[in-house]
Amino acid sequence: MQRRAERDQGAQRAKRLHRVLVCAAAVPVMLIAAGCSSDSGSGGDSGSGSGGSSSGKGADSGASASASAAPTVQAAAYNSLPDACGTLSKKTLKALAPEASKGKKGTSEAGTRGSCSWSSLDNNGVKGSQFRWLNVSLLRFESDTSRGTGEAQAAKYYEQQIQDAQSVAGAKNTKSQAVGGTGDAATLVRYDLKKKEGAFKQQTVVTRVENVVVTVDYNGAGLAGDKTPSADDLSKLAERAAKETVAAVSAANGEGGANPAPSDSASKAPSKSPSKSASPSAAPSKSASKSASPSKSAAKTS
Repeated sequence: MQRRAERDQGAQRAKRLHRVLVCAAAVPVMLIAAGCSSDSGSGGDSGSGSGGSSSGKGADSGASASASAAPTVQAAAYNSLPDACGTLSKKTLKALAPEASKGKKGTSEAGTRGSCSWSSLDNNGVKGSQFRWLNVSLLRFESDTSRGTGEAQAAKYYEQQIQDAQSVAGAKNTKSQAVGGTGDAATLVRYDLKKKEGAFKQQTVVTRVENVVVTVDYNGAGLAGDKTPSADDLSKLAERAAKETVAAVSAANGEGGANPAPSDSASKAPSKSPSKSASPSAAPSKSASKSASPSKSAAKTS
């Protein structure tokens, strides 16, 4: 009986020892699992870091996309201008300013702006004299992201030039009409202007071709009792000069010198009357206003 009890107690101790050993063996396994779990978490952090790097690449891509999507504007069609004093043929100059010598170059900037004027006085002694004055000016606009395309800027300036011509102080009988077959848009403004030397017939043809604006100022007067020239004749000559100048602009940009055909957007009618804000002092140009009458010496001669 006693031995059986001792055997039972021994068996119970053996079972407890077995459980302790099993539990002891399980502890390292749990620690290893915990360690793996910790490593996995660390790996997750690394993955997160990798994700951050990917996010950085995405930001760089976004920046590149933003840079490539910067505002752009269509390039100007014409990149150069001809010499203003060389735009008209000798035949045309002879018709408009028969007694003129070499053209007088005005303010110019290579490829951007230029002007040239011719003054002619046909002195007929006691029978009077015929005076003619011609000025050709060109202005080219470059495309710019802040100001818009060169063509749009030229179109705005074209309208401004017409308004200036329509609002000259002292002008009488002002009339405007569209001119066909000259550039993309062209308008003739004509008026009478009384000066101390005589009665002047002024003709201004403003033309836009692509991103270039051409302005031809032409006037004539009969001095010392000579008859006043025909405004219609002067208008035809001014339009002729405008067409040749436009052809010269085209030739300077490699288009063979032919007059460009008017675009669909070409003006079919002259511009409306100038706004009240139009400056009356902005006649064809300041230099044009000063040079549009014969010189003192010419007046004395007549």
